[in-house]
Amino acid sequence: MSSVLYDAQGPRAKRRNIVFTVVFLVALAAALWWVIDKLVEKDQLEWAKWEMFFTGTEAWSTYIWPGLENTLKAAVLAVIIALPLGAVLGIARLSDHVWVRVPAAIVVEFFRSIPVLVLMIFGLALFSEYTSVSSDDRPLYAVVTGLVLYNASVLAEIVRAGILSLPKGQSEAAMAIGLRKNQLMRLVLLPQAVTAMLPAIVSQLVVIVKDTALGGAVLTFGELLASANTMSAYYGANTIASFTIVALIFIALNFALTTFASWLEARLRRSKRSTGAVLGVEDVDDINAAEVGGPHKTDGV
Repeated sequence: MSSVLYDAQGPRAKRRNIVFTVVFLVALAAALWWVIDKLVEKDQLEWAKWEMFFTGTEAWSTYIWPGLENTLKAAVLAVIIALPLGAVLGIARLSDHVWVRVPAAIVVEFFRSIPVLVLMIFGLALFSEYTSVSSDDRPLYAVVTGLVLYNASVLAEIVRAGILSLPKGQSEAAMAIGLRKNQLMRLVLLPQAVTAMLPAIVSQLVVIVKDTALGGAVLTFGELLASANTMSAYYGANTIASFTIVALIFIALNFALTTFASWLEARLRRSKRSTGAVLGVEDVDDINAAEVGGPHKTDGV
């Protein structure tokens, strides 16, 4: 059965796809068997290396939970700062004023071009030399600074692209009924662009959560991955077990984030389909009157 997107497969194409599928499954099974065989050969699947994660609380209370707390702390702080900062920079790049648009573009392009790890290292040097932040808190400050500077720049481009993706008629219609530029952005463009931008924004939030591990690798920040490394050494080099548990935790965190974002996006789309509200001339006059702090009378038509 054909559709507008593709033609129905013929008998030869179906046989070929079945062969490809069987070959892929056989190759996948062989790769899994090889990995498991090597793990068994190195004694990495012995119960003694996994027991501490299922029968006791020491590994969780001493290593995993403190590392997870630091990871979430850094990620939440970075998100709280980077999201509004990215939105401001993205809107500033669309400004009609050159003195606003050009500096915003320079900031975005500059920090977007520098690796986030380099920004973290510079942040650590900055807090060490020019501030009175204690040595215990400097890694956290440096990680959050690097994450904010880089991800705010990327989010700014997401915001700018989301707003520019809207039909031009939206802006023209809003200006035709008397909305000012800030009202156009706040009441018309941003509410519509948020739904389109949400998948890209969530992808960037997932990147923020994962990039906290860079601070543990270089800046001695005690996040989840660094805690797993210490835990592996403490329990006798059970590297596979320790990092498998940490990987599962990261997967669970990011899956929860993307699931929530999918639910929120679906709800926003349903709410937009269910509303039929349209701004009229009287509504615009009421908005203008509210902003200037007094009633505004219009001539009858």
